[in-house]
Parts: sequence; structure tokens; C-alpha cells
Amino acid sequence: MAENQNLFGRILGAFRNNPNRPSTSLANPAEWLFADNESKTGIAVTEKTAMQLSAVFGAVRVISETMATLPWHVKQTNDGIVVDAEAHPINKLIHHPNTMMTDFTFRETCQAHLCLHGNAFIAIKRDGAGNPLQLIPIHPDRVDVKVYKDEKFYQVDGKETFDDSEMIHLVGLGFDGVMGKSVLEAARESIGLGLAADRFGGSFFGNGANVSAVLTHPGRLSDEAYKRLIRSWTQRNAGLDNAHKTAILEEGMKVEKMSISPQESQFISTRKFGVEDIARFFRLPLAYLGSLENSSTRANVEEQGIMFQRNTILPWVKRWEAEFNRKLFIGNDAERYYIRFNMDGLLRGDIRSRYEAYTKGRQWGWISANDVRKFENLAPIEGGDAYLQPMNMVEVGRPQNDEDDAVE
Repeated sequence: MAENQNLFGRILGAFRNNPNRPSTSLANPAEWLFADNESKTGIAVTEKTAMQLSAVFGAVRVISETMATLPWHVKQTNDGIVVDAEAHPINKLIHHPNTMMTDFTFRETCQAHLCLHGNAFIAIKRDGAGNPLQLIPIHPDRVDVKVYKDEKFYQVDGKETFDDSEMIHLVGLGFDGVMGKSVLEAARESIGLGLAADRFGGSFFGNGANVSAVLTHPGRLSDEAYKRLIRSWTQRNAGLDNAHKTAILEEGMKVEKMSISPQESQFISTRKFGVEDIARFFRLPLAYLGSLENSSTRANVEEQGIMFQRNTILPWVKRWEAEFNRKLFIGNDAERYYIRFNMDGLLRGDIRSRYEAYTKGRQWGWISANDVRKFENLAPIEGGDAYLQPMNMVEVGRPQNDEDDAVE
């Protein structure tokens, strides 16, 4: 009872005194209450609008799907030997996190939250003994993080509150160690510019690829004649279906085109730059966003694949592993068990490259036939655990004829 009262006191203190979310009222509103998401283009950049930009959608998708496809397992270390702990309850939990989601959907959703919002929140549902039973992702917009006396608390929808042990908090790049920086905020202007370019393109082609035109009349039109002219011109000449139709003018009227080509308005270059800019924010090689202009050779694409694994995915993997291990394993299990992602699949080459690598490893004695079969998801064979040793390999400093002399 005393422990519960102590926890309640800490939570209450967090709500009353939180440096990251100062108290506010209608009479004295805090600055964060009026924060908006509108870019300088006038377009609001939100999760929904940002995902309408192909570069953002592609970046979030490739990172999230990659994280969701990586194998992850609970490992155990015994006397320096690492083995799979498939029977451990946490291993079952991470592969069946809750009744609503598959393991793939669970990780894809959480990583998408991380990519856009810089934070992912996962509530841990435990039994009476404190063992985790379910992992429930919560959208970052629903969570308010409170800090009180070096402890974090999480308030969901302004109602339910979790302490640090009840919430897995995956934190992206940040500057206070508490919250990750939202890409939607950091890249607001770049995303807004990309959305504006998309809307310009839609408007440009929607108007028959004509930016504008001026109709001149030798006299003065009445208000009714002016409205009829605009209506008639729009119905006959605006839109893709009416592109290149012949305009019919009356009473000595003339039309002067005042169009600007997409090239002249730098429309195409703006769109290309937008893709490059988004790639920088998400730390993605351009080839992964479909931009292959500077990736003409196979070697270049392969190098970008290595960069993708090392610079894009590995930091996310380390964040996942550290936070999940810290929150899911309690007591003695925290010293014996841990979760690890297997990233070997990202560098899995074609069948010829794999077989050549297996051949070298087998000949030089550091992998067995069953090791190879396990890599290829094949069942082990009898006698396949033996390791080979080249005939001409001897210890340093030992004469090669020692064995022959011993036989004699």
C-alpha cells in the first residue's frame, strides 16, 4: 500500500512540475499550446499530408518494412557461448506481441512512428507477477511525457498514466535524452515545398499545361458578357480533356499566352531536389527512393546497400535492442538473456555469391555443412557438423614432417 502511495505521489508531482510541459491556463497560456504545423508555403505538414509526398512515403516505408522483416530472437550466453533461447516467454512475446497484430505489423507500425515523430510508445501489459503479457503500440500524438525527479511518466489521452517500467519508449535523435526530434517538425519546410510542387504540377496539367492566358477585347465588356466569356472559355479550354482544342474568339478578341514551362519555373529540378532533401532527413541512399541517376553501376548500388545497412538500419536496431532489453527482462533474466536482431539478411547476395562464400568458409574450416544448410533454411544432415582442415595447415614453428616421423 505504501509503495502504491509513493508511486501516486511521484506521478502527481510529475503532473504539477514538469519542465518539458510547463503548466498552462487560459489566462497564462504556454507557447507550446499554440504551436502550429503550417509551412511557409501555406501547406500544413502533418502525418497525413506528409505521407502524400512520394519521397516521404517511400522513406518511411522502406525503413519500416526493413525493420519488420529482420529476424529477432532472444539469446542466452552460457560460458561465453551464445545460443537461441526459443523457449523463453519473451521470445514468444516478441513474435506474438498482442492479439491484434502480427509481429511484422507491430514492428512496421512502431518504426513508422519513429520515422515521422521521432518517438514510439509501446505499453507493456503485465500479469500479477510482473511478467509481460502483451505489447500495445500507442500513437505518439496520444502520449504526453512527464519528467519528475529524473523519472519519466507517460500520460495517454490525458487520462491513463504509466510509469517508466510500464512503457517501452523508443527515442530517435533528440537533445535532452527524453524525447526524440520529430522529422515532421525538422523537415516541415522541405516537405511543404515538395507538397507545393506536387500541387503545382497537378494544377499545371489540370489546366491543359497552360499557366495562364490573357484575353484582350477592343471594346469594353459588360459584367454579364464578362462572366459568360470566362465560363465559356473555362468549359472549352481548361483541363486535360480540352488540351490543344481550338479556341473560338468573337468581336475581334485576341489571346496572348503567358505560360511558363516547367523547366523555366525549375519545377522538375525542385522536385528532384525535394527527393534528395528528404533522403538526407531520413539518412537514406538515393537508390532506395527510386533515384538511380547517380547509381548507374552495379557496384554503386551495392555500396549504397551497405550504407543502408550500416548508416540507416543499424542505429535503429541498436535503439530497439537496448530499450526492449531494458524493459522486458527483469531480475536474474536481465543478466542472462537479451534480444538480438539478425542483420545478415540485408547483405545476402545472389546465389552465386553466397555459394562462393560458403565454399571458402567450408574449405578453410570455419563453417560446417550444417552451418551452410542452416543459412539456406535447410534441414541438417547426418555428419554435417564436422569441420574440415586443409592438409597443408600446421601450427606455426612446427616442422611439416613431424607426423611422418611419429608414424615411423
